[in-house]
Amino acid sequence: MTTVHPSQDAVVVMEDQALPKPIIDEKKDDVEIRLSTDTSGPTSPGEKDIRLGDLKTAADGITVLVPQPSDDSHDPLNWSWLKKHTVFLALLPGCLGSDWIITYGITLFVPQAMEWHMTPPAVANSISGAVFMQGPGGLLAVSLCQRYGRMPVLFWSQVISLVATIGATCATGYAGFTAARTIQGFAAAPPQVIGLSIIHDMFFLHERARKINIWACAFLIGPYLGPFISAFLVEKLDWQDVFAVLCGFYAFSVIAIVLFFDETLYDRDNPKTRAGGVGGRIKLLLGITGWRESAGRPSIWTVMYHQLAIVCKPYILLPTFGFTMFMTMWTIGIVSTISLLILPPPYLFSETHFALLFFAPMIGTLAAEAWGHWFNDFLLKGYLKKTPNIEDYQPEHRLRGVYPPWILAIGGLILFGQAFQHTLSWVAVAFGWGMLCFGTLGTTTAVSAYILDVFPHHASLASAWILSARVLGGFCVVYFQTKWIEKDGPAGAFGAQAGIMAIAIASIAATQYWGPKWRKQFPAPAPEN
Repeated sequence: MTTVHPSQDAVVVMEDQALPKPIIDEKKDDVEIRLSTDTSGPTSPGEKDIRLGDLKTAADGITVLVPQPSDDSHDPLNWSWLKKHTVFLALLPGCLGSDWIITYGITLFVPQAMEWHMTPPAVANSISGAVFMQGPGGLLAVSLCQRYGRMPVLFWSQVISLVATIGATCATGYAGFTAARTIQGFAAAPPQVIGLSIIHDMFFLHERARKINIWACAFLIGPYLGPFISAFLVEKLDWQDVFAVLCGFYAFSVIAIVLFFDETLYDRDNPKTRAGGVGGRIKLLLGITGWRESAGRPSIWTVMYHQLAIVCKPYILLPTFGFTMFMTMWTIGIVSTISLLILPPPYLFSETHFALLFFAPMIGTLAAEAWGHWFNDFLLKGYLKKTPNIEDYQPEHRLRGVYPPWILAIGGLILFGQAFQHTLSWVAVAFGWGMLCFGTLGTTTAVSAYILDVFPHHASLASAWILSARVLGGFCVVYFQTKWIEKDGPAGAFGAQAGIMAIAIASIAATQYWGPKWRKQFPAPAPEN
């Protein structure tokens, strides 16, 4: 591994150094590593001067391309701007549908309960299996995409999601519907975890920030966009027809992958020639090509071992399962039960008004995306001014971005509970919900930035554990959220949840304090591909 970092008069290269976040000069959102053509000045042992002509640069002639691309036109780093962004756009429908497919049905509990002679809270349990299976689905996808490539994993995930959605549409009873929903959750998860690897495969370091932002926004806004749409549809259609619309969305995702996606996993040490034409593309989609090229890649068991090795390290275990899980579980709990709170008396929201209420979490989500991007960059710039030597970079500084949105989330959850307890205006409900979503996603952004700095060569593996933490919390909360509210009232239940979020910050503080020591004591696994 080669890391470019600054010296007084030249840029020097240190061998076998991890690349945590080598930002030297920033303009807007891009990371730029700049070289000087003046190679005067001594170098320390183990270092060597690099002239501008020795490295490939961007169109400006001075921004060094990291990683350095090969001379092969089939290298995804060498693809044209149009092809890269076409492939990237083909990924986004699957990302958007990852959580959309689960929350899409929460507006349908009442008509389903009437048809199946059940209570709406009992029907709400139909999404629990889907939420839970997102974790295993994401973990398995990482192993498969590291071994057989990104394209077949993405293709089959969308095909199976489409088939499962058709099954849910045609279900005649609760059991069959719940089984189909569980398969949906398992199959729809991969784009959330392999998307980061696809971005890393195609884009250079200075291009990735904006792409990651777009990719994250797609799957973070999905949980609210789904019920926003289905709530409008259920006013005019029965619930089976509403699910048929979701089938059309997944059919569109499959078609986009078939027509526009391409394999981004590329072995620069041993490039292979792939068959072209329709036959070659079909083999890529089905995974036949990936199977033939799998020799020399890490085995599924090796990737799984690395996954377990990563999650056992305290500097990922605490920020994910000790903090992120408790931040996201209440957000998921509200999404899955909000219809039971706002549709009955005293609010008596119509389906249209209920749909419009989802603007609150969507606005909070978009605001959190903007906040996380700019505020975390602001923190990084300030940190680098105080730490000019990139070798002294400590990723734990990223976790400072957790605190402002964490405080806002606590306030939002308390306001949300008080609004329902005292029948305050729907405006209070909307503001509390939006504040909670802002805080949840703002903290997730900061934690994700930290984890990706710590595991630059295991982006998908680390992302899978972030997803698993969200899934574990979301799966558990569905079973006790409604009963908790009935027992203690909205103010008591949501106030206690806010207290749990407040205590969870101890995991972040511990990681900030002991993280550097833990990273030396428990280093990351060796890079895979």
